[in-house]
Amino acid sequence: MRISRVLRIISKTIMKMGETATPGKPLKTIKEGQAEICLKSEKVFYNPVQEFNRDLSIAVLSVFIEDYKNEKLARVDKKTKYLSSVDNADKNEIPVTILEGLSATGLRSIRYAKEVPNVTKIIANDLSQQAVETIKDNIIHNQVESIIETSHDDACMLMYKHKHPLKRFSAIDLDPYGCPSMFLDSAVQSVQDGGLLLVTATDMAVLAGNSPETCYGKYGAVSLKTKCCHEMALRILLQCIEHHANRYSRYIVPMLSISADFYIRVFVKIYSGAIHCKKTTSKLSMVYQCVGCDNITLQPLGGFKPNPTEQNPGQMKAYLPSVPPVGERCVNCNQKHHMGGPIWSAPIHDEIFVTRVLTHVQEKPELFGTSKRIQGVLSMVREELQDAPLYYVMDKMFGKVHLETMPMLVMRSAILNAGYKVSFSHAARLSIKTYAPAQVIWDIIRTWEKKHPVKPANVSEEKMAKSIRNQNKRSKEQRAQKREHSPQSEEEAPKKRNDNNITTQ
Repeated sequence: MRISRVLRIISKTIMKMGETATPGKPLKTIKEGQAEICLKSEKVFYNPVQEFNRDLSIAVLSVFIEDYKNEKLARVDKKTKYLSSVDNADKNEIPVTILEGLSATGLRSIRYAKEVPNVTKIIANDLSQQAVETIKDNIIHNQVESIIETSHDDACMLMYKHKHPLKRFSAIDLDPYGCPSMFLDSAVQSVQDGGLLLVTATDMAVLAGNSPETCYGKYGAVSLKTKCCHEMALRILLQCIEHHANRYSRYIVPMLSISADFYIRVFVKIYSGAIHCKKTTSKLSMVYQCVGCDNITLQPLGGFKPNPTEQNPGQMKAYLPSVPPVGERCVNCNQKHHMGGPIWSAPIHDEIFVTRVLTHVQEKPELFGTSKRIQGVLSMVREELQDAPLYYVMDKMFGKVHLETMPMLVMRSAILNAGYKVSFSHAARLSIKTYAPAQVIWDIIRTWEKKHPVKPANVSEEKMAKSIRNQNKRSKEQRAQKREHSPQSEEEAPKKRNDNNITTQ
């Protein structure tokens, strides 16, 4: 029996080795969009859940490249003052280079080459030699050798090699497994002025407040365990990118920020300008979270106020705001606060850009396997209030005070009747974004409580008495009875007695 079992195991191993080692014979063939990739090893990573991520990136890049070329031409016109002589030929001559720092199978780069128009060159890089070999095979299989170039290098070192203004990339895509912060310092230096940085983070447990000290070490911000943790995660990542960019007199302009599935994804433009870097303090805020009602209060790190002069009537002056914005106790529930941050408190989307991406997907839905989901998410994003950071979650708020949850339409109507704007957030299903102060929201909840009071707890006196009797029962039994040890052998007992005698002498 043992011999037959061993033979079966050996035969299965040989068959598996034959499958992985046979040259030219792929284990799996995957089709996505216009690309088809062949996997010859199970060690090369492919994630089918990220199809939405790749589809959205293609749509964003398609719209961005048009803007990028127009901005380049506008800069040329500003320097040379000859707008009339700029024609379409000049526009087509502007190179568009894309770097995918962590390519794995090369699927994303191949899709960019085949589905994103006007791309001049794509570099597909990976640290794994086996992954690079797979990428080369897939490039040949998809006939995109003229556009994609492979690279076997550390992503950070590759980007540092391209930080000279003449060597910078038009767009850099970073989609690592986990935290992307180690790549950001090199990435913000190797993107062209007006270029696009696409960054994914999958360590949501850290960003959502499960480990605030780890979040500070990785992202330079303390995360909080709050109901609006998904949007806070986006804002922590944005402030981290801005922090890295400011070191080199550069700054970010968020175009689109998405929370989906198990990750967050941001699309930001990078620009240079020391003057604009001084405005960063007005875009970042510390966060005060009430431990009782979960109310969030933001404290900007800085601000600007008018300082007109005769020569410059529109001049502004930076100032430091007074702190703290909250008292020792919450005004709503009299509980204490936790402090987190800093987070990005400026807008996280560009509404015009989002609308153009949405229109692009609506006009060409056949190009995207997840077009319906993209349209739904972008429609929600476009309707979000841009100047209202974070959001409330309906069922969590009403659960705090043990009330029946108010219908969403009733809550939105109440906020509108109070004179404040309101919207949903794409990051949570029962979310509310509004300019209304927290006091107004809790006044609405108190009014709702008058018509829908808290139901009395259904606990009988007998159950309560039993609960009182059983209180600390386990600890009393432990004090009354010592834990029994395993029986000792005849040799161990005298040895232990001798040890005790030695100890007491």
